[in-house]
Amino acid sequence: MTEATLQALDGLRDLAMIKWYIITLLALVFYVYTREIKEARQTKNWNAVLAGVTVFGADFFNETWNGWVLHFTQRSAFWTTPGDTALRTTIGWNIEIMFMFLLLGIIYYHTLSGNKKQKILGLPEKWFWAIGYTIFCVFIECVLNLGGHLVWEYPFWNLSFRGIWLILLLGYFHFFCWAILVISLKKMKHKLITVGTIYAVPIVMNLIAIVAGWKY
Repeated sequence: MTEATLQALDGLRDLAMIKWYIITLLALVFYVYTREIKEARQTKNWNAVLAGVTVFGADFFNETWNGWVLHFTQRSAFWTTPGDTALRTTIGWNIEIMFMFLLLGIIYYHTLSGNKKQKILGLPEKWFWAIGYTIFCVFIECVLNLGGHLVWEYPFWNLSFRGIWLILLLGYFHFFCWAILVISLKKMKHKLITVGTIYAVPIVMNLIAIVAGWKY
C-alpha cells in the first residue's frame, strides 16, 4: 500500500481523534437544516432539503466505491485523505468533508432564482451553476492536493488534462445532476424514491464490506 494509504488507515474511525470544534460544525449543520425544514413546512417546498441530502448521498456513493478501489487494488483508492482531521470516516472521507457536502446541495439550490426560464450565458441557470460549482469544487480539491491534504495516486486521476476531466465528471458534476433531477420531479413520491435509491446503493455496498471484513 502507498504511504498515503497507510497514513489514512491509521486512526480510521478512531473516536479518540475527535476534536471539540466538530460540535460547533454539527450545530451549524443542524441549524441550517432546522431552518430549511421549518420553511419547507410552511411553503410545502422541500426542494432545498432534498437537494442537500441528494448531494450528500451522491458523495456517500463516491466515497464507497473509492473504498472498494482500495480493497481490490490493495494499493490505493483514487483519493485518500491522510491529513489532520477531527475524525477520518473512510479512506478518502472525513467529518469536515461530510459537513461540507451536507450543506453544498442547499447552497446550490439557493443559488437558483426559481425562474425555470432563467438563462446565464445561454445556459439554463441550473446547468450553469452546476458547472460553476463543479469547477469551483475541483479548484478547491486541487489546492488541497497541492497542500498534501488530499492525495491522488493514479495517473488518470490527477492534475493532467485527462485526470481533471474525470474528477470534474465523476468527482462532482453528477452530484448536481442528481440534485437537478430530484428537484425537477413533480411528485414527492418520485423525489423520495430517487433519493432513497441514491442512498440504498452505497448502504448495500458498505454492508457487504462490513460483512466481508473489508477496511476502507
